[in-house]
Amino acid sequence: MTGSAAHRWISSFLEAQAAEAGASRNTLLAYGRDLKDFAGWLERQHHAIDSATRADVEAYLTDCDAQGLSQATRARRLSAIRQLFRFAFEEGWRSDNPAIEIRGPGRSRKLPRTLTTDEVGALLDAARTKGRNESDRLRNTCLMELLYATGMRVTELVSLPLAAARGDPRMLLIRGKGGKERMVPLSPPAREALAAWLAAREARDEALPRGARPSRALFPSRSAEGHLTRHRFYILIKEIALAAGVSPAKVTPHTLRHAFATHLLENGADLRAIQTLLGHADLATTEIYTHVLEHRLRELVETHHPLNRAASDPA
Repeated sequence: MTGSAAHRWISSFLEAQAAEAGASRNTLLAYGRDLKDFAGWLERQHHAIDSATRADVEAYLTDCDAQGLSQATRARRLSAIRQLFRFAFEEGWRSDNPAIEIRGPGRSRKLPRTLTTDEVGALLDAARTKGRNESDRLRNTCLMELLYATGMRVTELVSLPLAAARGDPRMLLIRGKGGKERMVPLSPPAREALAAWLAAREARDEALPRGARPSRALFPSRSAEGHLTRHRFYILIKEIALAAGVSPAKVTPHTLRHAFATHLLENGADLRAIQTLLGHADLATTEIYTHVLEHRLRELVETHHPLNRAASDPA
């Protein structure tokens, strides 16, 4: 793989982090610096990202240690490398993640941010009022209902084909990363929102100039892709958060995905089922939600248990 191809890998990864995870500018700059350093090191060793092995990653980290880089810096670089290879695996660019089993210099695993059911409810309500016209409001409602009902990645959501939604479906066929397909059931509110949007969308198609071809996308736009872009939806969900009275800093397309998984787990769903619904290749990725649930249960006990309240009350 050439250096320019490695650059495309890194650029695609950073774009996904910005659109799907809502990564800040500083985070993206740090990822970019770390990954470019790794790619440059590989190039000097006459290796490439697409064929790099676990031994290559470990040798790079050893070199970082020899340079006197701090433990935090080395841990951050390993995290960036691991995430890049996971992204490449999910995109189908690689068949493995050579960094997945490498033990870092030791940092606590950060739990994903999520939302309460009340916050999600406020977002869904706000989506019904957000938009320049009735058609936009129906589209925004459909987007939010589908996202929370299925836990889709934002790319999967905005690129849904119109054909997948025809006929009042009970199940939605989702094409995930690497071209892998999965079936996800739709909740009654999601089906209702989808039906309303389809009716509005068909009315828009009928109003097209004679000879114009309707879009094949469920959420069409004038973008180069022909559908609503990840970036536009990211901005839209922030606007909906403001309208809902929920801190926009807490709300990204990915936090709705986290909320979907966490709320299922809280209500007794099986971890394997959640893995299937999310399209995770590895159960270990899904297991992070058990830690989210444990953390929230611990907070609940510490806040509401009568003995804890008695201990915190002044004498």
